[in-house]
Amino acid sequence: MSESDGLVYFEDLEVGTTAAFGGYHVTREEVIDFASKYDPQPFHLSDEAAAQTHFGRLSASGWHTCAMVMRMLVDNLTANRQAGLGSPGLNELRWLKPVYPGDVLRVETEILSKKQSQSRPEMGSFQSAIRVLNQNDVLVCTMQSIGLIRVRG
Repeated sequence: MSESDGLVYFEDLEVGTTAAFGGYHVTREEVIDFASKYDPQPFHLSDEAAAQTHFGRLSASGWHTCAMVMRMLVDNLTANRQAGLGSPGLNELRWLKPVYPGDVLRVETEILSKKQSQSRPEMGSFQSAIRVLNQNDVLVCTMQSIGLIRVRG
């Protein structure tokens, strides 16, 4: 952390560092609202339709799960005052188990690698493994994210 501004910079990140955070309460209203706007498949909109599928009941869209994870990630980055610069993307996104209304999601991360940009030395990137678990510690989603972050000075 920089002594002058309290931000976490590229130099402060250490490969192997882990974090656990979050506590996102999934609501029925939010599942239906998100699906209505962005993923209007019947099993995301209707208990009756979902009961006829392998989901068994109303389930959140995988994209909604990603949006909830993004909220928890940003809340964590903000709380830890990271000098973030966004992200060029992610790799290996997997939706492993359904997310249902009433679930409480949390996130575990591990920094896998980091690299300072040669063409833009004022920034670096880091890759993190992201694991998303529900209240029963069931792994529901995994991905690897790539974050951009300012270099100190």
